[in-house]
Amino acid sequence: MPKNATIGLALCSGCGLGTCLDLEALKASVGQKYPEVRLMEHPALCSEEGLQLLHGRMEKDRIDRLAIAACSPRQKTEVFDLDGTAVERVNLREQICWMMPAGDEDTQLCAADQVHMALAKLAAIRDNKPYLPESVSTDILVVGGGMAGLTAALQGAGAGYRVHLAERSIRLGGYASRIRKAVPEPWKDTAWSDPKIDSLVRQARAHPLIEIHLATTVDSIQGEPGNFSVVLKQPGDLAVRVGAVVNTTGWKPYPAAKLQHLGYGLSDRIKTLEEFEQFVGESPVPDRVCIQLCAGSRDKNHLAYCSVYCCTAALKQALYIREKNPAARVYILYKDIRTPGLQEELYKRVQADDMIFLTKGRADNIRMDGQTVALDVKDSLLGENVELRADLLILANGMVPGGADALRLAYRQGPELPRLAYEFADSHFICFPYETRRTGIYAAGAVRAPMDLESAREDGGGAMMKAIQCVESVKRGEAVHPRAGDATYPELYMERCTDCKRCTEECPFGSYDETEKGTPLPNPARCRRCGICVGSCPERVIGFSDFNINSVSAMIKAVSVPDEFEEKPRVLVFLCENDAYPALDGAGIARLQMSPFVRIVPVRCLGSINKVWISDALSHGYDGILQIGCKPGDDYQCHFITGSELTRQRGENFQEALESMMLEPERIETRFVEITDQREIVKMINDYVETLVEIGPNPYKE
Repeated sequence: MPKNATIGLALCSGCGLGTCLDLEALKASVGQKYPEVRLMEHPALCSEEGLQLLHGRMEKDRIDRLAIAACSPRQKTEVFDLDGTAVERVNLREQICWMMPAGDEDTQLCAADQVHMALAKLAAIRDNKPYLPESVSTDILVVGGGMAGLTAALQGAGAGYRVHLAERSIRLGGYASRIRKAVPEPWKDTAWSDPKIDSLVRQARAHPLIEIHLATTVDSIQGEPGNFSVVLKQPGDLAVRVGAVVNTTGWKPYPAAKLQHLGYGLSDRIKTLEEFEQFVGESPVPDRVCIQLCAGSRDKNHLAYCSVYCCTAALKQALYIREKNPAARVYILYKDIRTPGLQEELYKRVQADDMIFLTKGRADNIRMDGQTVALDVKDSLLGENVELRADLLILANGMVPGGADALRLAYRQGPELPRLAYEFADSHFICFPYETRRTGIYAAGAVRAPMDLESAREDGGGAMMKAIQCVESVKRGEAVHPRAGDATYPELYMERCTDCKRCTEECPFGSYDETEKGTPLPNPARCRRCGICVGSCPERVIGFSDFNINSVSAMIKAVSVPDEFEEKPRVLVFLCENDAYPALDGAGIARLQMSPFVRIVPVRCLGSINKVWISDALSHGYDGILQIGCKPGDDYQCHFITGSELTRQRGENFQEALESMMLEPERIETRFVEITDQREIVKMINDYVETLVEIGPNPYKE
C-alpha cells in the first residue's frame, strides 16, 4: 500500500451481479488479502442514492483511490468520473456475470481475481500531475490560402484566436480563384454559382485577428502543441510562436505531360480541364468538343484513385460550351460518372441537353487531321469502335496533393507529414478526419484527400475546430484523440536509459526527438498516450502514472494460480481498449459464453505490452497469454497506427522468453479483431483455452 493513499472498493449488486456472485464471499476475500481497503456496497451505485453513499464514504474515509466493481468502464463514464480520485473500473457485469455461469465456483474466482487485480494496480500507481507548460500560445498557423485555408482562418479568428495565414504565392484564393464559375447550385434557378472565394479573401483581409503573409513559405517548425516555434521564409525571416498548425496546401493537376497516350502535346487543340477553364473565358468555343473523363485517374499506370472533382468540373464545362456556343455539340466519354449528393442534379441538367452526348468509352488512337482531332472510341456500350472527330479535346486530368512537404518539421522522424499510398497527407481518416500523425498539426482540403470546393470548405472549418480543441487541451494538460482528456504523460527515468533508440523510432506520432548519441528528448504535448514507448523499452525506463511496468505487473501477480493438479488453467488476456475490449463487451451484452479461466488486463494499445509482463506472467504460472488488438494493415484500423503491427514484429522477442524458459511457442498468441467481432473474439478466447488444456499446465505453476 503506498504511503498516504487510501484505497476503497465500491461493489454494485444490481444488473444481476448480486444473483450471479456471492458478494459477501467476494468482500471476505478482499478483506483477507487487502485488509486496509475500505469496502462499500449498493444495489445501484450509479443511482442518486448510490452516488451519495459513494461520495459520503470517500469524504469520510478520505479515499483517494477507488475501485468500482460494477459495469464496464465504457459505461457510466461521466457518472464515475470522480475529479481528483484515481478510479479503476472492474468489469463484473459485461465480461463476467453476463458471460459466465451464475453461482459457479470458477465464475466467483474470476470475479475475485479481477477485483484483486484492480486493487493491486491502485496500490502500485503513482499520483498524477498533468504536464502543464509554463506558457501556451493560442495563436494558430494556417499554411495555404485557398478555399480550405481561408475558411479555416476565418473560423479560427471568429472563435477569438489569432491566426497567421501563410500563402506561398502573391495572392490568396488558390485553385478556386482560377475558375470562372462554381458548379450550379441545384436548389437555385440561376445558371451558375459564385465560387465565393473573393468574398472569403475580403473577409480575411478585413479581420483584425488574421495576419496574412503572402509570398511566404515555412522554413521550419519545431517544438510541440502549445509551443511550436515557426520560422516563415519571406524576403526576411519571421519567427512566430503558435499552438497548432492547419495544413491546407491544396492540390495540383496531374502532370499533363504524362498523358501523351491521350494526345496531349500533339496540338493546342488538346487541353486539360484547367487550361480549358482559362481558354473558355478568353476565346470563342468551337462547334465540336470532346471531353475524356478519368484522364489519368483510376488508372493503375497513373492515378489509381478517383480524383472526385473531375466529373462535375467536366459537366460544368460542357454547360459553359453550350452557353457560349448554342450550336456546339459536346461529346463526353466516361468510365463512370460520379456526381455524389446534390451534384446529381447537375448530371440531370447535362443529360437533358440534346446537344450533349454522353457515352461510356475510352479515347484511343488520337491523331490530328489538319485542325481536327480524330480519335477512336473503344470499350463503348455500342460494342464496336466508333471514330469521332472534334475541334477540341479536353482531358479531365486528376488531382495530386500539393505541398504535403510544405511544413519542414524539425522532427526526429522526418520533415514531412507521413503520407498515404498516393502521397496525400495521412489524416488517419477512418476514425478522425483532419488528424495527422503529428499531434497539433492538422490536414484539411485536397492535401489530405481528393475533394471538391465545397468539401474543402467544410474541411477547413473542421480542421480549425480540431486545432482549437488541441490548444485548449494542452492548456489543461490533457491528450487529444483517441485518449481525449487523459491527463497522464510518459515520464522517463534516464538513469537506466541505454540510448537504444527504440522509443524514438517506434513512436508513431513523433513524440520523441533525440540527441546525436540517441538519448530520447520527450515532447510530452505531442504524446497521444498510447503507451507504445512503454512496450518498446527494454530497460523499463518509461511509464505513465497509472500505466507502467509496476502497475501491470502487480495486476498479473495478484491472481492466485491453481496448481497443476486442480486442472484449472489460467489464461492472461491483454485486450486493447479501442477494438478488442469493446468487442468483448458486445459479446457480454449478447450473452455469449466465455471461459471463466481467463483474466483480463486492458491495455492502451497492443503495442504497449512490455516483454517484462510476458515474463512475469509465465513465471507466475499462467498457462498461456493471449494478446488481442485492432487489425493492422493499410487501412489503419489500429487507433494508434502501428501498435498492432509492432506487436506482431515483437513476437520474436516474446518467443525468446519462451525458449529461455523451455516453454511451448503456443503459450503466447496474438490475434486481431474489429470492434464488431463479438462472436469472433469469444471464439478466439475459448479456442485458445482449449488449446492450452491439450498442451498441459505451465511447469512454472506455484
